[in-house]
Amino acid sequence: MKSPQIIPHKIVNLVQLQHQISRWRLLGKTFAFTNGCFDILHQGHIASLTQAAREADFLVVGVNSDHSARRLKGDHRPINDQASRAMILASLLMVDAVVVFEEDTPLELINDILPDVLVKGGDYTLDQIVGAREVMQHGGRVVINPIVDGFSTSGIIEKIHHL
Repeated sequence: MKSPQIIPHKIVNLVQLQHQISRWRLLGKTFAFTNGCFDILHQGHIASLTQAAREADFLVVGVNSDHSARRLKGDHRPINDQASRAMILASLLMVDAVVVFEEDTPLELINDILPDVLVKGGDYTLDQIVGAREVMQHGGRVVINPIVDGFSTSGIIEKIHHL
């Protein structure tokens, strides 16, 4: 059933997210967490989010704020502002909650919510994943999803520049 009215309610702040996580845990449910800038959503993002959602009952997505994305990606990014990026992610079926974070990494957020599963897409090793140690110390697990070759926001931007 389509319920578009719930989309804005899936975008939460930290306190709202912590309350939602408490409700999920009272029901014996697990949640996975993944993060990124998600500047221009593409097939690689969808594949990664779909895989992340398979790891637990619920999926929480942390989104870098505009300031954070700019510090990480450069002055010309993000292309889409944080409100737009959060809304697009919240509209996806597999995403249960979206939270924007200001820091360059999600470590503080991860420590605040302690997900059951931390999911990172890409060519990372366990020791390179921010928050992996903290999640595992609290009984959680870390999953590295393979990237989908040929899809990247930088590649899309480069292609647009050559039009």
